[in-house]
Amino acid sequence: MTDSGAGPNWRKATGIAGAAIGVLAAGAAAGVAIERMTVGRGIRQKARLALDSAGPYGSLRGNPGRAHGDDGTELYYEVDEAEEPEKSQSSNKEDGLAPRRRRLFGRKAPAPVTVVFSHGYCLNQDSWHFQRAALRGVVRTVYWDQRSHGRSGRGLAQIERREPVSIDQLGRDLKAVIDAAAPEGPIVLVGHSMGGMTIMALAAQFPELIRDRVVAVALVGTSAGRLGEVSFGLPVAGVNAVRRVLPGVLKALGQQAELVERGRRATADLFAGVIKRYSFASRDVDPAVARFAERMIEATPIDVVAEFYPAFTEHDKSEALEQFTELPVLVLAGVKDLITPSEHSEAIADRLPDAELVLVPDAGHLVMLEHPEVVTDRLADLLTRVGAVPAGVTVGGYGSSTAPPG
Repeated sequence: MTDSGAGPNWRKATGIAGAAIGVLAAGAAAGVAIERMTVGRGIRQKARLALDSAGPYGSLRGNPGRAHGDDGTELYYEVDEAEEPEKSQSSNKEDGLAPRRRRLFGRKAPAPVTVVFSHGYCLNQDSWHFQRAALRGVVRTVYWDQRSHGRSGRGLAQIERREPVSIDQLGRDLKAVIDAAAPEGPIVLVGHSMGGMTIMALAAQFPELIRDRVVAVALVGTSAGRLGEVSFGLPVAGVNAVRRVLPGVLKALGQQAELVERGRRATADLFAGVIKRYSFASRDVDPAVARFAERMIEATPIDVVAEFYPAFTEHDKSEALEQFTELPVLVLAGVKDLITPSEHSEAIADRLPDAELVLVPDAGHLVMLEHPEVVTDRLADLLTRVGAVPAGVTVGGYGSSTAPPG
């Protein structure tokens, strides 16, 4: 059977794709072109390999587990357990008597607070690398890969039944992960970008879980809706053109995934510039951190990119925010975020007047990688306020996102 996607329609789609991507890449392409004139391709490849081997980012691993979505999709997660505090010794020890343990909570102590981290579109759980390193051993944490991302399986509903991905489905996936990895005890929910939307979808569908078990929420670089109005930092004419053709282009590209992946590899330098522009705002981001983000995004297959994209224009979970009105909430965003502009975080804070709103200057969409010290500090403060981290415990740092001096 002849694949109709390889005929005139496919050639037309790829032509449109080139135009759309050209608009998106305009800001980065000039710099890439100059760099290509002065640095050979082999040297650039060696530089990427050197950055990959030098950067420890994404190397942290925890106890693995697997949950299953309501369509059977395998969802991979990892748990970092909190270290047990040193048991206080009774003064009876000096008398040679064994210390007596008082059972304050009956036969079983309460389950510890669990912090569940949800990552964004085209990323994976390793995007929380800095926060994971800082909280490691301090509090029980769960990191998971959204369906079709990272180590999780491809969405079965999408593969077998051709159902579109929805943010509501992601909310149900999060519920499955919580049921498997944190079936009891209080929970803190932390989400970046699509991960924040996933938390909102969880709240809309399982308000009793929010009411009974969630003690705090952190929403980082995310949106409650109206993403179809985002300009991506482009002129009005350019963004309108991209908005008209991009869904169809992505669908066409997804149907020719193997061909497109070869093209992505061949144009890695160009896309590295695009990724950096839309991920970071600082000029002095460590190249190893930028390369780390690039690897995560490159690892997301083009057909997965195509599957998820339409869900964002349909996303509207403003009403679900009401489930968080009685909770401590941190809303944090980069001021120069071109993907989910900080105005969307301000809109969330407007609906949650008691929330802490933090706008980070000189920060883009991947603020937790670009300014990890700010995100970790505000998150640690939130955890301390709800008793997840004992007062006086020092939450450490790990590495730096700033380029070393030349």
